[in-house]
Amino acid sequence: MVVDIMLQSFILMICHATIWFLMAVWLKRNDVADIAWGTGFVLLGVYFLLTRQSTVPAVLIYGLAIMWGLRLSIHLYVRNHNKEEDFRYRQWRADWGKMFLLRSYFQVFLLQGFLFLLIASPLIIAASATDSRLSFLSITGILIWIIGFYFQVIADWQLQRFQKNKQPGEIIQTGLWKYSRHPNYFGEVIMWWGIFCIACTLKNGWLAIISPVTITVLIVFVSGIPMLEKKYNGNAMFEAYKKRTSALIPLPPKRT
Repeated sequence: MVVDIMLQSFILMICHATIWFLMAVWLKRNDVADIAWGTGFVLLGVYFLLTRQSTVPAVLIYGLAIMWGLRLSIHLYVRNHNKEEDFRYRQWRADWGKMFLLRSYFQVFLLQGFLFLLIASPLIIAASATDSRLSFLSITGILIWIIGFYFQVIADWQLQRFQKNKQPGEIIQTGLWKYSRHPNYFGEVIMWWGIFCIACTLKNGWLAIISPVTITVLIVFVSGIPMLEKKYNGNAMFEAYKKRTSALIPLPPKRT
């Protein structure tokens, strides 16, 4: 049963990644991969809801993942609509030259798909579980997820409002951004740790630890904070902000 569920998830991932790649080619902008990230979890969660005899913890895990993925995808679509392609993808377009299409499929869409399967492990485990009761750990996981959702939603809203009137080179340093340089990323990490807590109440749920660990490593060390902050190299305002403000976990600003 577990092997069948993993195989179904893999096939869905390949189809999802390929469709979004073709859409990127048609639109001539690879940043649709950001929108595809959230929709993948929506697709998998809805698929399991429709095809599995789900228990209460499983439905809870699917529901939280669907809510997160749907909100994130809508937010990114609204943010990127009628704007030029994200600077990261424009740089890759220039660097990869004639190999751009091939490398885009494998290094953007398929790679993202494989990472998606790792992070979606709580959903895959829940799809094969028979446990039906909620526990104290489940409630704790829900509360952690709510905290993370609050941080991501409010941080995204504050940033969106700030960007409407910002001056060239200006850095947001108010609201949640006063205490963390990336409060939206903090919220995303916390949400997946919350979902992991719920998964831990299921049989073999501890294996879902790969999910929050993967998203944490990606955001802190790979494609999240390092890549985003790279474009601010040499920005004096950002360097000052960086010295006094925590990178991820909200903390009181340091005195400088």
